Amino acid sequence: TRLGGSLAKLLIIEDDVTMLDLLRVHLKAVGHTVRVASDAADGIRYILADKPDLILSDIAMPYLDGMELLRALRSDATTMRIPVIFLTGRDDDDTLVKARQLGVDDFLTKPIQVEDLLSAIDKALKRSRPNADLRPLN
Repeated sequence: TRLGGSLAKLLIIEDDVTMLDLLRVHLKAVGHTVRVASDAADGIRYILADKPDLILSDIAMPYLDGMELLRALRSDATTMRIPVIFLTGRDDDDTLVKARQLGVDDFLTKPIQVEDLLSAIDKALKRSRPNADLRPLN
């Protein structure tokens, strides 16, 4: 079942293949378009080629971590408004505070419940696209 809200083009950046596949399956099942990247460098290439409506990203990744990715997104006019939700095993206050300061939209701690994930996505999309539900479906 869908929580109220609009469907979107999502990008998942996650280096854990099992987690990536689980997220992809659940999000496609509710109708979202999903692209995946196994690290932030690939994620950035996807973002530049085809801007997503929302990004789900792990924090701890090789090469470029989620915090560095978020900093880069927020410093560029073309990507600064894309909602970002961190999915992470870290739940310490320092990580949360740093993520909030950089402008993360939400922060979910693994293991993640599907309903919590769908709810966080819907809330972030509604904030970024407040009139999305008012558009005609044609």
